[in-house]
Amino acid sequence: MRSTQRNTALLVAAWLNALFGVVLTVGGLWLIAAGGSWYYALAGVALLFTAVLLFRREVFALWLYALLVFGTVLWALWEVGLDWWPLAARGDVLFLLGLFMLTPWVTRPLRRRARTASSTGAPRWIGMPLMLSLLVFLGVGVASWFVDPHRIEGELPAARAQLAGDAQQVPPGEWHAYGRGNHGQRYSPLAQITPQNVSRLEVAWHYETGDMRGRAGDPVETTFEVTPLKIGERLYLCTPHQSVVALDATTGEEIWRYDPQIRDELALQHLTCRGLSYYDPAKVAPLGEGHTDPGQGSADAAVPESRAADVAGADRERTAAAALLQALKLPVAAQDKTTIDQCTAKLFMPTADGRIIALDPDDGAVCTNFGGGSGQINLWANMPFARPGGYYSTSPVVVTQSLIIVGGTVLDNVSTEEPSGVIRAYDVNTGELVWNWDPGNPDSTEPLEPGQTYTPSVPNSWSISSVDESLGMVYVPMGNQPPDQWGGERNAAAAPYGSAVVALDLKTGQVRWHFQTVHHDLWDYDVPAQPSLIDLTIGEQTIPALVQPTKQGELFVLDRRNGEPILPVTEQPYPQGAAQGDRTAPTQPVSALSFDPAPLTGASMWGATLFDQLACRIAFHQLRYEGRYTPPSTEGTLVYPGNFGVFNWGGIAVDPERQIAFVTPTQLAFVSRLIPREDDTTLYVQGGERPQDSLPALNENFGAPFAVQLSAFTSVLGLPCQAPPWGYVAGADLTTGKVAWMHKNGTVRDSSPVPLPFRMGVPNLGGPIVTAGGVAFLSSTLDYYLRAYDVTTGDELWKGRLPAGGQATPMTYTGSDGRQYVVAVAGGHGSLGTKAGDDVIAYVLPEE
Repeated sequence: MRSTQRNTALLVAAWLNALFGVVLTVGGLWLIAAGGSWYYALAGVALLFTAVLLFRREVFALWLYALLVFGTVLWALWEVGLDWWPLAARGDVLFLLGLFMLTPWVTRPLRRRARTASSTGAPRWIGMPLMLSLLVFLGVGVASWFVDPHRIEGELPAARAQLAGDAQQVPPGEWHAYGRGNHGQRYSPLAQITPQNVSRLEVAWHYETGDMRGRAGDPVETTFEVTPLKIGERLYLCTPHQSVVALDATTGEEIWRYDPQIRDELALQHLTCRGLSYYDPAKVAPLGEGHTDPGQGSADAAVPESRAADVAGADRERTAAAALLQALKLPVAAQDKTTIDQCTAKLFMPTADGRIIALDPDDGAVCTNFGGGSGQINLWANMPFARPGGYYSTSPVVVTQSLIIVGGTVLDNVSTEEPSGVIRAYDVNTGELVWNWDPGNPDSTEPLEPGQTYTPSVPNSWSISSVDESLGMVYVPMGNQPPDQWGGERNAAAAPYGSAVVALDLKTGQVRWHFQTVHHDLWDYDVPAQPSLIDLTIGEQTIPALVQPTKQGELFVLDRRNGEPILPVTEQPYPQGAAQGDRTAPTQPVSALSFDPAPLTGASMWGATLFDQLACRIAFHQLRYEGRYTPPSTEGTLVYPGNFGVFNWGGIAVDPERQIAFVTPTQLAFVSRLIPREDDTTLYVQGGERPQDSLPALNENFGAPFAVQLSAFTSVLGLPCQAPPWGYVAGADLTTGKVAWMHKNGTVRDSSPVPLPFRMGVPNLGGPIVTAGGVAFLSSTLDYYLRAYDVTTGDELWKGRLPAGGQATPMTYTGSDGRQYVVAVAGGHGSLGTKAGDDVIAYVLPEE
């Protein structure tokens, strides 16, 4: 019986070597033909010879396999050094198979055969060479576990500037806008929570909104991305399905709720609400204070008298808006206010059907002294190609002392006939249109007359803008004219504003300056994040700066008065050769402060095993890839970093006293493949029948010569083809452009079949905050945690488990009990596959 088991084990070992050998030999020859490494083919041949020797019961099989293991260790160290995850992928299968081959069920038949064949008998322990090679592999693996070649160690400087007061006029214990204030810093002056006590944080309260994704008609990308506001003693937030909720900030108890009654069956690509906006009439506009910009005036002044007095024009606009509301079957906001003098402070809520609704923060009632009595603005007014759901503001609007400024999202890559990317400013008290900046008609900002329309399919702004009222400018991050991956017929007037940050004059809407982050963008590198405004001390000068994160990993640090670089920006050449009918820009701007990842090579490919890593290497060599900005192609282009972005809508956090940035770079590769179109109706990438009007045919690009297939660059097992880490936290000095520290961040506990707690460094989608206490908070990694970090060193100090994905930006405030609270939202993200939830959780230090 035992002899039968031993023979069976030997046959299993032989057949496994044969099978693995065939796969590696065939795949290795394929890789060699594609221009890749010879290792896999050579390893495959060695395994085949090992299999033959095992079938013949030759002891040399173990010795040959030992040479293979030892050679693999040397090759792996040569390719990736002491980097544990890439090393593991290269040797895990061989190591486990080698252990099996050392078992008595395999070695004893070989020893008996050696005794029979030799008059001198078999060696005393025939497996010694294999054992030694496996011990070498194990030693290298253990050594690499304690080495992190991706880690940068250092410290950020202490405070270098003393702030006289909060220039944004936000009380220290409150949070009045998405980025806390209109400067988009995501910085709080609160300092109760410190690196010394943050580990004592505990849950103060836990609120569930009752709004879960998964309803009939929801798009895949239904997300709970809100950052709540804290005003007075209340928190205000919105849910994915557009409800607005007010909570007691100290207890988490619901105070009121408002449902805007969104129209069903919208043609939505995204369903989200990143936040509300707040207007406080008690604030005094900082006009004429702080920085000056000669010749431009200092302020977001009141609406020009000629416009305010144009009653007839306003009546015509309201009449046209009401007609369009009826034509689009959009709901009318509930008329809860019986008097118009009670609603002075306002909350502004953008809705998925293209409205901005003004609510009273006291009770959630609609402000009937706004929007001509309707309490709302209709964003479809003067808009071309009006299709409900095809345009709305996913991000909070900008609120100044006299204006609300609105951009919006359009459907990605559906057609060349999409709504306009116009930026509009409305009177904050009446809702009347003050100016409109149309990138396709950039010099004319006077409001359009009824019946006129804005330029279709020009760059839009779906993210969050920032404002400096003392300079009289709003800073708008812009996207691209659709389609994203083919630009042969883009609007010439709008082209300079694609993938740019544009500074508009608050009084007139005219362009004051613009800075293009990508020239002729073909990679969906929209400017995704809110610009962060911060004053920097350079030499002996204080310069009002703007820090703009980008998807391609640049942090452009500009003088926000004129758009000139503070940290050097150079134009560098990149690959050429666009698709038929298109072109590529000869150069692209690169900042001195950049988180652009190192270019990929065949050695960068990864997998759970040697086999899927081999498949990734073959795929890598089959794609067009010449580094960053390789143009899209019909054979398929590797886009790295991909359009997921090194930075996305969560942006970065800056400390105005320390003049540093806390950032969360993500590094993921994507594949873009152009599909030639023969007509404007056939579905080339969606398959099946054309979706109903309520569902967009994403990436079909009707009207363009190419559709596009877009996907993450993953293996057959669904893992990224590039080796980890894929996500980091990092700290940078904004005055010098130096990265002080950078650490991989997050685990695959919640995104792998086996809940591994190892810190591999995973992507995140959301933003960080920093505090004067020297602690940063982040909740948006793929694993479900709110984490706290030491801002000085980047060390993780504490983490709290979340019930779902935390793809949102946290916030912090002071409760009525005088304690500092930190709030995280855990609702998940459909396209990332993180667990859905409806949770709002507040953390606080225990009472002394």
